[in-house]
Amino acid sequence: MTRLAISHRTTYRYDAPISYALQQLRLTPKSHNGQEVIEWQVRITGGRHELSFEDQHRNTVQLVSFNDGAQEVVIDCTGIVEIEDRHGVLGAHAGYMPLWLFQRDTELTKLGPKMRALLREVPEEGEVLDRLHALSTNIREQVSYETGRTGAGWTGEEAAAAGHGVCQDHAHIFLGCARAMGVPARYVSGYLMMDDRVEQEATHAWAEAHVAGLGWVGFDISNGISPDTRYVRVATGLDYGEAAPTHGTRFGQGEEYLDVTVTVQEQSQQQQ
Repeated sequence: MTRLAISHRTTYRYDAPISYALQQLRLTPKSHNGQEVIEWQVRITGGRHELSFEDQHRNTVQLVSFNDGAQEVVIDCTGIVEIEDRHGVLGAHAGYMPLWLFQRDTELTKLGPKMRALLREVPEEGEVLDRLHALSTNIREQVSYETGRTGAGWTGEEAAAAGHGVCQDHAHIFLGCARAMGVPARYVSGYLMMDDRVEQEATHAWAEAHVAGLGWVGFDISNGISPDTRYVRVATGLDYGEAAPTHGTRFGQGEEYLDVTVTVQEQSQQQQ
């Protein structure tokens, strides 16, 4: 078992006071097979917590309003999560959503010519798990990981056609192709402890596919591995839109500036 200590700060700044803003936060990990949340806190500066609920994917959602006239709002998440290495296998399906729904296309995962071309290179015969690993490898080889060249609204097809993207894009391409293979698949947002740094500028994203006999299996396409004890699952959905860490609306004339800092590190035995 590995214990990870996580700190995640999201700062919103505005060059003029805003009159109203409401944000949905999906920033609270959940305990499940192989993952136990030891402690978790979300603190809001410049706004207030309105209510919490569990959405259709059993994600914890918090609604946060910003103070009238605010020009800076800070959301601080800190906690400790214990992870067991299950070699990427989460297990049986559970929750409110029927399994067949995870074969439904969305605007972000819909196949186009380039994604169909990627899919044609995946063997049509063989074990489903092997074919999914082949798909993951093919995406990683043909769509290079490059930051700053795609936007949050990019579809999987746009990233595939451009030949570059980030973890969000890789996941969307995988989801569309896996569903076209007849395999239920979902998007996962969460945290990854990096090997070469503690501080990061963003959360991480990967995909899960449901394989008969195994249940949900994770695929981190960007890193070419299945999730291990460095990964913390926070939210799931049909695509990024249903699992985004923050999403909301605001009223006001000022420009918005967003800054995100994340630290993920293993908690030592002495700290425990």
